[in-house]
Amino acid sequence: MTAERNGRPDVPQRILDQATRLFARHGFVGASLRDIARAVGIRKPSLLYHFASKDELRRSVLEQMLTHWNEAVPRILRAATSGPEQFDAIGAETLRFFNDDPDRAPLLLRELLDRPEEIAPLVALRVQPWAKIVCDYIRKGQEQGRVHPDVDPEAYVAQVINLVLCGFATHASLRNVLTAPTSDGEATDRLLREMLRVAKASLFLPVPAEPPTRRPAASARA
Repeated sequence: MTAERNGRPDVPQRILDQATRLFARHGFVGASLRDIARAVGIRKPSLLYHFASKDELRRSVLEQMLTHWNEAVPRILRAATSGPEQFDAIGAETLRFFNDDPDRAPLLLRELLDRPEEIAPLVALRVQPWAKIVCDYIRKGQEQGRVHPDVDPEAYVAQVINLVLCGFATHASLRNVLTAPTSDGEATDRLLREMLRVAKASLFLPVPAEPPTRRPAASARA
C-alpha cells in the first residue's frame, strides 16, 4: 500500500478499502459508486478517474484480496516446518488476514454465492496455484503417515476455505450460541480456535502416546 505525505493511504487504496466495506455490507448491487465516493471523501467523478466502472472496482477489490493468498501461502509453506506446525503457521496467517479486515470474509462469501460464474476465473487464477501446493503437502503427509489416508486433498482444501469464510462471516451472530462469554472478543476467539481445531483434527492422524518408561526391577535380596 502506498501512502501520501500525510501518512494516509493513497486515494485508490482508500477507494478499495471503502468499496470492500460497502460491498461486504450491502452487496455489489446495494453499494453505489456515489456511496463509496462519499465514504472516501471524494466525488463520484474523482472515483471514476481511478476506476473506470463499478465492475472494474469490484475486480480490483477481489484481486487485492486473492493476490495476498497467491503470494503468502507458498511463502508460509516453504518457511514453516513440516507437520502440524506448518498447519499452525497457515492458520495463524489466515486468522490475521481476516481479523485485519472483518469485511473480507463476508465480501468473498457474497461473491461466491451471488456471482459464481463471474468469480470462477479469478479463483482459478489466484486460488488454484496455492491450493495445489497445499494439496501436494497433504499427499506428502499421507505418504509419511502423518495425514489421514482417506482425506481427499482437493475436497479438503475446498471445505476448509468454506469453513473459514463462513466462520468469519457469521461469527458475530453465532457467538450468541455460546454460554455467557465474558466478552465479544472471547466469544470470537473461542469460535475461531474451534474452527481451526476441527480443520486440524480432520487432517492429521493422532500422534501415538509414548509408552511409559519401565524402571529396572529391584534386585531380589538373597
